[in-house]
Amino acid sequence: MKNEITIEATVHAPIDKVWKYWNEPTHITQWCAASPDWHAPKAENDLKTGGKFTTTMAAKDGSMSFDFWGIYDQIQPNELIEYTMGDGRKAKIIFSKSGDGTKIVEAFEPEGENPREMQQYGWQSILNSFKSYTENN
Repeated sequence: MKNEITIEATVHAPIDKVWKYWNEPTHITQWCAASPDWHAPKAENDLKTGGKFTTTMAAKDGSMSFDFWGIYDQIQPNELIEYTMGDGRKAKIIFSKSGDGTKIVEAFEPEGENPREMQQYGWQSILNSFKSYTENN
């Protein structure tokens, strides 16, 4: 991947639960936001090679929203997700057992509009939201 940004977190939950919460739309809508003033009102996920995912991300005040989407390039259950985003950028997520939890390492190609640090912070914030939701449910 070109000029990739990498983020990671260890979720204190078994890998089966982490995989389920990461991929099921009913869970995605509960954690997929970078800050408390945003939410994900809708998510669809066809989790297979060649399948499409779409998550609507929206400001809670209704001022803006967008669909984050892509096509899966490779899926290895409980281990790996690789996909191409709607704008052609690539992403790769590795799930691995880590002690009593699950380590998630996510790498993605940055877009050209926003500073790298802002993108890293935003994606890490979403991953942290996932960690919190998964550990507390």
